Amino acid sequence: MTERGRGQLRRSARELAIGPSRVEWDGSALSFHIDERGAPLPKRIRGVVRVQPRALTRGPIALDPAGRHRWWPIAPEARVEVALERPALRWSGAGYLDSNSGDEPLAAGFRQWDWSRSKLRQGTAVLYDMTFIDGSRRALALRFDGNGDSEAFAPPPSARLPSTFWWRIPRAIQSETDGTAKILETLEDTPFYARSTVRAHLLGEPVTAFHESLALTRFETRWVQLLLPFRMPRIALG
Repeated sequence: MTERGRGQLRRSARELAIGPSRVEWDGSALSFHIDERGAPLPKRIRGVVRVQPRALTRGPIALDPAGRHRWWPIAPEARVEVALERPALRWSGAGYLDSNSGDEPLAAGFRQWDWSRSKLRQGTAVLYDMTFIDGSRRALALRFDGNGDSEAFAPPPSARLPSTFWWRIPRAIQSETDGTAKILETLEDTPFYARSTVRAHLLGEPVTAFHESLALTRFETRWVQLLLPFRMPRIALG
C-alpha cells in the first residue's frame, strides 16, 4: 500500500514487482513477497502470502452499463498461507482472490457499493449492490461451483446494517430473511471504507459473509484526500 513512481514498476507474464515487493504466479499459486514499512507507524513488514486457488474463473465481468469498470472474481475459493518474518506471524485458512480494473477512477462511476462473499454448503456466493454516479442502481448475485463455473441468481433485498462506529460508514447486505442480518465483527473502520463479517441468509441457508462497504462520495471529499498519505505513503522515485 505504498504509491511509487513509474520507474519502480517491473512486469512480465508471471510477475509484477512494485518497489521491493512483488507478486508471482507459478502456475498453481500466487505468491505475494512483501517487503514494506507500515503506516502511520513505520514498522517493517516482510514475508510471503501464498494464495492457491481451488479453481479459476473465465474472465472479467462489466459492473457498469458502459463497461468502463470491470471485476474479475479470479478464485472464489482458495487456500491462503501467511508466513511473515516481521512481525513473526503465521496462519492459514480459506480465502478469495479478485481483481478490479477500469478506464476511469471508481469515483467517476460510483457513489457507493456493498459487496459480500459467502461460503455455501456447496460452492460460494458473491454479491454486489452498486449505486452509480447518476443515482441508478444495479444488484449482482453469482453462485460459483468448485470448478469455477458460475450461475446468476435473483439478488435478495438489501438489509440495512448499523453504520461503523468511528467513521459512520453506511452498510447494508443482501439477505433473504428480513431482520436476521447482523454484524459479527468490524475488521476495518476507515473514513471511506469498511470491512466486516456479517451473518446473513442466502439461497436457503444461513451464511457468514465477508463484507465490504465503499463510500466513494466520501472518498472524494477534500478532508479524506488529505488523510490518505498518512495511510498510503508516496515515494516519488523514477
